Amino acid sequence: MTPVDNDPLERARELKRLHSAVLSGDGATAQLRPVVWQSWRRSLGAHVDPDRHEPASFLPSADLRQHRNAHPFATMLPMLRETLLGEADEASQVMILTDANGHILWREGKAQVQRDAEAVRLTEGTSWAEESIGTNAMGTALAAETPVQIHSAEHLVRTYHSWTCAASPVHCPDTGRLLGTLDISGPLHTMHPALLSLVTTSARLVESQLRLLTSQQDEAVRTRNEHHLTRLGGQPGALLSSSGRVLSCEPRQWLTPGRRIPLDGAEGFVLLDDGTEAELEPLPEGYLLRARQRTPEPAPRPLLALSLLEDGVPTATVDGRRQELTLRHAEILALLAMHPAGLTAEQLTLLLHGEQGNPTTVRAEIHRLRNCVHPQVLRTRPYRITADVTSDFGALREALHSGDVNAALDEHHGLLLPRSESPRIRQEREELLVAVREALLNHGTTEHLWNYCGTGHGQDDLEILERLRTLLPGGSSRRSTVETRIHRLLEDES
Repeated sequence: MTPVDNDPLERARELKRLHSAVLSGDGATAQLRPVVWQSWRRSLGAHVDPDRHEPASFLPSADLRQHRNAHPFATMLPMLRETLLGEADEASQVMILTDANGHILWREGKAQVQRDAEAVRLTEGTSWAEESIGTNAMGTALAAETPVQIHSAEHLVRTYHSWTCAASPVHCPDTGRLLGTLDISGPLHTMHPALLSLVTTSARLVESQLRLLTSQQDEAVRTRNEHHLTRLGGQPGALLSSSGRVLSCEPRQWLTPGRRIPLDGAEGFVLLDDGTEAELEPLPEGYLLRARQRTPEPAPRPLLALSLLEDGVPTATVDGRRQELTLRHAEILALLAMHPAGLTAEQLTLLLHGEQGNPTTVRAEIHRLRNCVHPQVLRTRPYRITADVTSDFGALREALHSGDVNAALDEHHGLLLPRSESPRIRQEREELLVAVREALLNHGTTEHLWNYCGTGHGQDDLEILERLRTLLPGGSSRRSTVETRIHRLLEDES
């Protein structure tokens, strides 16, 4: 049962009974949502007392100011005030932004809700990590690295049973590291099933804006430092960002722009994948990388194309050779395509199976996948795709993000791996479907709507069918088909 199945106040009463039952040890844990029970286990393992009323740690005011000024969220505040805060204000909730350790950096919203938040120490500088205050949307979203909605007595600490909250983690688009969370919190009656989608969409918007800022900063760094490449006099070299991404190089085919050079432990030189030893020279805004000796031109990277949106068997095409994939191999390739910087075995296991997964099993699957597809497509430590990769779901996502509705609707051929139960795949699948439906309802042509209604997931979509009926001319055979389907669906509902 999810926290939005019933009236929020009735659901709160059910959860409080369940909270008491579980903590008294009567074995009612199966009635809790898995994400909540796993969080309770972590919180109780950290010795969080369900009757403790306050967060365990906080940032002093001077540290808070310094931390705010340095945090990437600082540049996102004006946008969030216009988007997320506007929705929170209207629903009598507060908008909260935390860092990756769970400390609240900003809390904004209506005065009365802010006073209510002050009363329970939901204040700037306090820590809302699970080990500090137990299960809550911000701390659990950080621990699980997934969007979470926590309602009433799903909070482990009883003080917060009169609150409802939804939070989504935000990652750095450059390095993939966790930056913090976006959260909406408020009294019980403000709970709504759309809150989780709202904060998740806002988090993706922040990541998109950070990606744009990174791109602008990259261009500025290239412009100011291009002369360092020129002075190499033809020797292979590259400009790197401070995180090790290749911004530009000479000759152009030496390193692929966007590729990340591992800098951990680098002391003046790095060893590239092809065996070339390269010197690393610090610059004010990054690094200059130059080959110590001329080497043969590296072999071209494999070309990997993933087709994962169709209802049939998913496929991978490597340098023109098409290969059918098992569901598990398709899931792994999809997740690695979503995380180009790479994933550890533990991270990949969590995204595939949740906390019940086994990294040993995932390592074995990676070994089989490398032999099945192409040994040069995947690398380890971390697991990552080393081919030039394109994917139908990635093209769909980029078209939706850029606002190219026609291209997005042309790219939509079905759901992303519809049989997958991977938590991260399900999230991506649902987000893409919501975005496609919104594009169809607002901008879809008759042909787009008709094609969508011919898919397995679109044929019973009443809202889309009704939109299509308004666009089709009276008397057409297509309109008759649509009206018949609408009539059947309405009869089924009655």
